[in-house]
Amino acid sequence: MSRAVVTALTGAGESEVVATLAATAEYAVARRCADLPDLLAAAAAGLGEVALVSPDLRSLDRSALHELTTHGLVVAGVTEPGDEVGERRLRQLGLTVVVRTDVAGHDLADLLDDLLLRADSPDGSDGAVGGLLAPDPLEDPDGADTSATSPGRVLAVWGPTGGPGRSTVALNLAAELAVHAPTVLLDCDTYGSSVAQALGLLDEAPGMAAACRAADQGSLDLHALARLAPEVSPHLRVLTGVPRADRWTELRAASVEHVITLARQLATFVVVDCGFCIEDDEELSYDTLAPRRNAPTLVALECADELVVVGAGDPIGLQRLVRAVQDLAAVPSPTPRVVVNKVRASAVGTRPERRIAEALGRFAGMDELAFLPHDQTTVDGAMFAGKSLAEFAPASELRRAVVALTEPYVAVPPQHRRRRRR
Repeated sequence: MSRAVVTALTGAGESEVVATLAATAEYAVARRCADLPDLLAAAAAGLGEVALVSPDLRSLDRSALHELTTHGLVVAGVTEPGDEVGERRLRQLGLTVVVRTDVAGHDLADLLDDLLLRADSPDGSDGAVGGLLAPDPLEDPDGADTSATSPGRVLAVWGPTGGPGRSTVALNLAAELAVHAPTVLLDCDTYGSSVAQALGLLDEAPGMAAACRAADQGSLDLHALARLAPEVSPHLRVLTGVPRADRWTELRAASVEHVITLARQLATFVVVDCGFCIEDDEELSYDTLAPRRNAPTLVALECADELVVVGAGDPIGLQRLVRAVQDLAAVPSPTPRVVVNKVRASAVGTRPERRIAEALGRFAGMDELAFLPHDQTTVDGAMFAGKSLAEFAPASELRRAVVALTEPYVAVPPQHRRRRRR
């Protein structure tokens, strides 16, 4: 039985590709779509298994390709012979299979067979197999080839509602990791991004919104990402969040995932400041393909290699922390590392670390907790100066506690230095 193919091709080679598919025994054209909305409607109706698109198809972007894949289609690109610009655009949009209109029938069938086989494989790898054209190797902003380097580690910083200090922990954790290796800090909070304000950056900086727009259009590469994420300190780049909460629609799921993937190639560590809400917006909307406000956080949690969950060290904050960790069980994410922030004796009594550890261990089964002391004066001073704790108060107790958080990630044992007196 032949597999159904839907096409949305432009140019003179469209009829040639359709004739080539008709000559094969494995594939048959189910519908020839005139534009992208027609193609999306055919995909939603389940008319095909494979979609063929042209680089100059109107409104074709990464989000549209992601929508096609949500309907179970695998997508391949088709270009005219010699159209290197079109082929490059399709590859930048994430397509690993790009054929030319003059391709032979048996070659086209083999390429589509390999594409379907990879889509059905458990790992869903996107590598080049079976004669597929491999994507061009990327270069880092300094001109060094990064095709053979290992990708960076993604650390997502998340926590419940109530202002437990997610952004403060994310910012200072990134600053301490930057001491050891290049680090990128991404602000993906769609409810109240604050990294730009904490570092004294311009509120109108493009940041994540511009990066996601470029990713949607297939023009985001390492050079563009490096331009959008300036260095605020040695080896620390920052991609600021949306300046206003009503601009959350600019952060689409597929684009955010592509930004995180590129950031892995730009730095050794990628720290993502996430929003508090992890509800699936599809349950709150009849339109399951509409933009989702919580998608950046959900994508970051799914892409993360490490997860840091931040809770406040007071009775209300601890209760929210317990429920938040329970809610994480329903979301694809790594094993959480719990950090209790703003720990103080005035909120829970004497020996607050011991009391909190006993309560969370007894009632929530949490162990191996990390604690950050409450030092509002130092945090306020760093915020006023637009600096991290390492720059503003390097000898403070809070900064030393943040340094201890980085030890499992940098694999460097703590060094205790003592002054010797003659």
